[in-house]
Amino acid sequence: MNDKIISAGNVAVITGAAKGIGAAAARVLAQKGMTLFLFDRDKYRLEQLASELDTKVQLVVGDITCGEHRQQLMDKVYSARLEVSLLFNNAGVKITAGASDSPDLWREQMEVNLLSMVAVQHMFLPEMLKMPKKGAIVNLGSKEGITTPPGFAAYNASKAAVKVVTEQLSHQLLQETGTRLTAHLLVPGYTWTDMNDPGMDEHNGKKPHEAWTATQVIDYFLPRFERGDFYIICPDNAVTSEMDAKRILWATQDITENRPALSRWHPDWKAAFEGWMKS
Repeated sequence: MNDKIISAGNVAVITGAAKGIGAAAARVLAQKGMTLFLFDRDKYRLEQLASELDTKVQLVVGDITCGEHRQQLMDKVYSARLEVSLLFNNAGVKITAGASDSPDLWREQMEVNLLSMVAVQHMFLPEMLKMPKKGAIVNLGSKEGITTPPGFAAYNASKAAVKVVTEQLSHQLLQETGTRLTAHLLVPGYTWTDMNDPGMDEHNGKKPHEAWTATQVIDYFLPRFERGDFYIICPDNAVTSEMDAKRILWATQDITENRPALSRWHPDWKAAFEGWMKS
């Protein structure tokens, strides 16, 4: 159980905090009375968010792929002699890069979504391991890293790697700390954020009916995190949890049944997949 981690006086660090899911997390955690350290490259939106929050807030403006900027974040936290109860690894981008596209595009995608996440974990974990109290790391995954639909190959690969890294971290922490430190994979459904709909979020414009707001994602996340769930896979207004489960199982069975790659989208398997979803 993680019910004492998100509580008044505890410290949370959120990367990619200026908007979307990161900002929604900041608002909810502020309402819980947590002290927040917020990191993002968007100085204007970060300061705007901080002005709305009724809690202790420290801001670090920087690029998550820059080691110096990440160090500034860690230094600001630990120079205040604080313990981090919750590390919310949320920073991410979505780059249009297919399987045969430029390695430069792939490198940029991996630097932000995967390697920076690993770097932040690497920086904060040693001090978190010293804490006597409970703590947790939450990494932002994606269904595209689980069922890996066609298109956005680099993004899918980065999020598939985030899933694996977080699973490995969870097992490592179990061996080293029991249940004192835990890792969790938050997997949103279709969420109305600037990444999915550039320039649009729950405070700007008309939300598509199918999408959840970022606040809905965090509201779904909280009780499942507090009971200790590792996989927190969010539905949305078009895809139910039952549909997610069947899609994930079908994708896994591509291997065990020796079907073509991505058979869900293969013309020879379309009818079989549709029958599977209806069964």
